[in-house]
Amino acid sequence: MYVPKHFEETRIEVLRQFIREQPLGTLVTLTPHGLDANHLPFEIDPQPSPLGTLRGHIARANPLWRDSSPGTEALVVFQNSGTYISPSWYPSKQETGKVVPTWNYAVVHAHGTLRLVDDPEWLRTFVTQLTNRYEAGRSKPWRVTDAPAEFIDKQLGAIIGVEIQLARLIGKWKVSQNRPAPDRDGVIDGLLAEKHDAARAMAEFVRQVRDE
Repeated sequence: MYVPKHFEETRIEVLRQFIREQPLGTLVTLTPHGLDANHLPFEIDPQPSPLGTLRGHIARANPLWRDSSPGTEALVVFQNSGTYISPSWYPSKQETGKVVPTWNYAVVHAHGTLRLVDDPEWLRTFVTQLTNRYEAGRSKPWRVTDAPAEFIDKQLGAIIGVEIQLARLIGKWKVSQNRPAPDRDGVIDGLLAEKHDAARAMAEFVRQVRDE
């Protein structure tokens, strides 16, 4: 990934927190049939230090687990929705006119070695952790143990675990850092005026990075 210095994010905990907030990753691997991409939610474990481990699961019917040899390199891409940035939001447009549209976004590339796990107890622990995370805070959270044990056993038999011990984490925060301060303020105001969730989230992202 091309990362200009002013867009680079290197803080490990910041990158891991981004993955927690944007857990649906695109897992990219090279198989005997060419490049393959799978989309799945991941949990990130900070161990082993310094980068941690990604865990997820795929369907047993997915050929990935048969096509991948031990030691297969993997790339997982995590990103937010991103937003269009209008040059009309820049005060500098009125001064020089030398502005063009762009797209703001944040992305993390996670690199490591793919390990596929065909172990019912590993899978039970993982799906329980994943479920508990997303059911937390609900008035009546669903638990894995709410379903009949034989049904859960059958479901676990239909999936394969995915584990990637991370070797590299690369972050790119493209959130108007290359613009002068008045233009960045204009981007925040323009995004807030869009009145949709992605724009509001990006306005907060631009503000946060600006204030750092």
